[in-house]
Amino acid sequence: MYFSLVPNIEYPIKPIGYPFTESDITVAKNFFRRFQLNPNIFESAVFFNLYSIQETERPEHVAQKFYGDPMYDWVVLLSNNIINAQFDWPLTNNELVKLVESEYSDPYGTIHHYETYEYGQYQEGLHVDQSFYNSQHKFLLSNGAYVIKNGNQISKPVTVMEHFTAENEKKREVFILKYEYFQSFVDDFRKQNRYKKSDDYVSSRLKRARI
Repeated sequence: MYFSLVPNIEYPIKPIGYPFTESDITVAKNFFRRFQLNPNIFESAVFFNLYSIQETERPEHVAQKFYGDPMYDWVVLLSNNIINAQFDWPLTNNELVKLVESEYSDPYGTIHHYETYEYGQYQEGLHVDQSFYNSQHKFLLSNGAYVIKNGNQISKPVTVMEHFTAENEKKREVFILKYEYFQSFVDDFRKQNRYKKSDDYVSSRLKRARI
């Protein structure tokens, strides 16, 4: 369905020999014309619900669940500004394990980075280096006294597998356009993918590439 809504562009495959004949011209989808939501819209809970993608769920499964038709998978992707579902959609656990194990000899023992716990001026999840982890750090308590903490008390090592698993889990949280706004979104997408009259205009669905 998505491809049927994307407009076409006409361009010459033999740029010499103007004027062109039909054999010199080809028509293709104009993928340079890309629809993208304003990121600020996600700050409003009015239009979207937050949803956690389940194991093995693909965009078409989510579209079927919320819109009753798997062909609206592009609405799910565009609602999250996902360009390439192959890389931006979460992998299954088995896919993730196979991928990481194929790229790292020991993903379970190799340290990817170190992360802080929430303590003192440090927020949870702050990336630090090995020297921080192996050092001592002084903190001022609310009573005016100082306390010394070892780096391994306020931070932890994160393995390669733990890192990529956490990153993959972040991708599971997506915005789902509420059903009451769904048809308006589809209509607006269709409208914005129509050409306006110009020098290269052929029809609302076709224009010529400029040479």
